[in-house]
Amino acid sequence: MDALQHINNTVYFRYFEDVRVVMLEELKVFEYVKRHNIGPVVASTRCDFRAPLVYPDNITTVSWVEDIQEKRYTMKYEIHSHNQQRRVAVGEALVVYCNFSDGKSCAIPEETANALQKYLLPENAE
Repeated sequence: MDALQHINNTVYFRYFEDVRVVMLEELKVFEYVKRHNIGPVVASTRCDFRAPLVYPDNITTVSWVEDIQEKRYTMKYEIHSHNQQRRVAVGEALVVYCNFSDGKSCAIPEETANALQKYLLPENAE
């Protein structure tokens, strides 16, 4: 936090990580990683800051999945400020599946790819 009580920009990525981990827990990905040594890694991530988030505030962070492909998918994020009653940041992460034994990308397991479908945003949604 700075002198104006703005939340540091690195914290936004932690908020994104928090909702990503919740989704991975719901998908039981961590259990799969332990059994098969295959799992997701964030290959790239970004955030567009629309307005400063000022402490104290409550936020809602939402996420969804787009563009599921053989070895990767994109996660999208929005952070909403309760005090400002608006979206203060949008972001995304490119998530690639990796075989941790050899460090190479690999196909998303079929059961995970199928389960990811429920996180797709409907085409007519905003």
